[in-house]
This record gives sequence, C-alpha cells and structure tokens, in this order.
Amino acid sequence: MNSTRSFNRRHFIKAAAIAGAAPFILPSRLWAADSAPSKQITLGFIGIGKQGNGLMHACLPRKDVRVLAVSDVDGTRLELAKKAVESAYAKNTDAGAYKGCDTYQDFRDLLARKDIDAVVIATPDHWHALVGIAAARAGKDIYCEKPMAHTVLEGRAMVQAVRANNRIFQVGSMQRSMGEFRAACELVRNGVIGTVAHTEVSVSGPPIPCNLPEEPAEPGLNWDLWLGPAPMRPYNSILSPRGMPKGYPEWRHYREYGGGGVCDWGAHHFDIVQWAFGYDEGGPVEFYPADTADAQFGVHWRYASGQEVTHKKGNGITFFGDKGKIMVNRGKFQLWLGDQLKSDVMDDYSPLLKELLPPNAVRLYRSTNHISDWVKAMQARKLPCCDVETGHRSATVCNLVNQVYFNQKGIKWNPQTEQFVDGTGDAAWLTREYRAPWKLA
Repeated sequence: MNSTRSFNRRHFIKAAAIAGAAPFILPSRLWAADSAPSKQITLGFIGIGKQGNGLMHACLPRKDVRVLAVSDVDGTRLELAKKAVESAYAKNTDAGAYKGCDTYQDFRDLLARKDIDAVVIATPDHWHALVGIAAARAGKDIYCEKPMAHTVLEGRAMVQAVRANNRIFQVGSMQRSMGEFRAACELVRNGVIGTVAHTEVSVSGPPIPCNLPEEPAEPGLNWDLWLGPAPMRPYNSILSPRGMPKGYPEWRHYREYGGGGVCDWGAHHFDIVQWAFGYDEGGPVEFYPADTADAQFGVHWRYASGQEVTHKKGNGITFFGDKGKIMVNRGKFQLWLGDQLKSDVMDDYSPLLKELLPPNAVRLYRSTNHISDWVKAMQARKLPCCDVETGHRSATVCNLVNQVYFNQKGIKWNPQTEQFVDGTGDAAWLTREYRAPWKLA
C-alpha cells in the first residue's frame, strides 16, 4: 500500500467508472483549486448527541482545530454544546471568557458558513448521506460517523460528491487507528497463519421496523427535521432522548434510522475483515441466508478469492488459517500458531510482529489517532486511513447482510458494477424512499 495514499487520476477515474457516472475531469495539478487549510482548521459539528459530543470534546483541547459552530435539532443539546465549547476556550484567554460558538438547528445554516473548513457528522445513520453530500458541495472536508451510508446507492453518491469537490473524508471506523487490529490484518495479509478460508465476525443482529408508540413532544426539539428523509411518525423519546443522553440512543435498532448491530458494530468489525483481505475497493461476491427465516445470526458471505465470513453472536473477530488463528477485539488479541498460543498481546509496534512478518512484508497504513489522522490528511490534502471509498465498501457489506436477513434470500453481487447478478436480489434493496422534500440528488 502506498503510505502517502495520495489521490491520483487513475483512482478517480476508476471510482467514476464503477459508479456508472460520466467521468470527471481533474485539473492538471492535484488539488489545484484548493489550498491547504490554515494551520488551525475551523470546525462545525452536526449532531451533538452521545457520539458527537464525545468527538467534540476530543477536538476541544487540540491547537490545530477550532470549533466555531454546532448544529442539532435539540435546542437543549445546542446550548449544552455551546457552553462546553466556550468554557473550554475561555480557559486559554486572558479574560477567562470566550464567546465564539454559534448554534443552528438546521445543518444547512451551518454549512452556509464560509469560515468553516470542515464538519463532523454524528447524526443518526439515515441522515449521513444527505448531510455529507451537502457538506462536500459546500466545500467542507468531512468526518462522518460509521456506518457511512444507510443504503448502497447513498454510499456511492457520497463517494461521487466527495471526489467531484476534492474533499477529504474520514469515516469513523476508528479501529483502523488501533494497533491490535492493524497487527491482525498484517499477519493475515502476509500469510503468517496460512491460508484463511473462514472468518467469524461477532456483532449484534439486524434492525426491526419501528413500532414505538407516540409520546408528547417537548418544546425545543425540531422533530420534523430529526426525521428528515425518514417516514413521518410521532415522537418517541427512545429515538431522540432530550438533552445530552448518558448512553447511546436506540434509534439504531430500527430500520428507518439505523442498521442494528449489523451496521453499528459491523461497520467496525466487517471493515477490519475487508482490510485484512485487501478489499478496500471491492467486496464479497455472494451472500448466503441463515438456516431459519427468523434468524438474527448466521448469514455468511464469500469473496472471489475464496475467503468465507460468518456473522455470529457476540463481539469480536476470529480468523481461521491452516497454520493458526487470530482472535482480535478492542484491547484483546490472541495469536495461535498450530496449537500453541504464540501471543496474547500484540500491536503494530510489537517486536514479535516484526519477527513473524516475512522480508518485504505488506505493511498497512499506520494511524494511532483517528481524529489526528483526519487533521493531518486535511493539512496535506491526502487520503486519510478510512477514506470515503473504504467506508462505502464496508457499509455496503453491512447493508447487503441486512438485506439477506430482511428478505431471507441469498444474493450474488458484482462489487465492480455494484449490481446484483444471475437474477438474484432486487435493485430496490439498494435504495430507500425519501420523504419530501428530501431526496438523494
């Protein structure tokens, strides 16, 4: 892998061709229309719930970025976020006071700000594509939470918008910035555990249709804008608890807004499998249904190179090779060679990793902090560790796995054309209906 990950003409035209779109014309000089951002990059945050608030607080101590604005449909969250930003920056002023964070309920007002270089998108999943595309067209660089897209066609549209507008886009699949996962992928890539014929990925199951009862709406929440392109339905606090939630809201369990555990943790663990097998610009070719119609686990899929992956209950990844196996999760790692436990602690700085890798080994992109990697990519105008194409490909696996659960049918898939083949699947599974006036365009 090219460690600079610079964006080139071949990569761009290939992406356009895959999308079936008319090719874009690049300027003669790479990123010719853009200059690198100033040393301090100005940020806006769109979606200030549990995850967005965490990302914002991770950015506040940094000297290379400055938070200028926040956007959320919940007015209470807006005021809490504004207070947090201004309190953090006030500590570094002589007067001990700071007023410089604006609030917007409508994300489009934030995107209209010419003085904001980049945005962080941490909305519910059903909003990712429309906000991300609008941000790219507004000339903003983007950090977007995972799963990147709610449907396959949304993901491809996001790639096109980012490429057409020369934007830097980091997907929040931050396990690519964790050493234990990178080490596992390098060991698999370099054949240390032999040929990997089967992998088990353990995450929670698919989502269900939303069936929540109506609750009284409270002042200060723009419920219509929370729903956006999703079907109209009455307010329920499970979908959007007021104020700053202590835990992660459960909208992700409902098909209209999220993809269940398959898209939530799958966007992390399925992504690592894609990385380990070298499919950042590809994906599986066939998906098989579970044994029973109401199953929550058991869907499996196959890559053209022969590897098969099974969705299991639990949390973690196990690669089974003919010379050993690797079990990896956050902060957890086990490498078995034959029947011997070779190591239960490893990351990409481990001397044992270097010892096990062959000469001229394939080494993968190294990032140790996902936000730092994004900031460096913006400054250098180079692709980050989890670029928009990568995020789209991993989200595609998640979304197709869910479609197999929803429809209880196997599918054959062409990852180059991004279409179903051999009479399987339905093109309607690749998109969704959008409530007017919202649309994917």
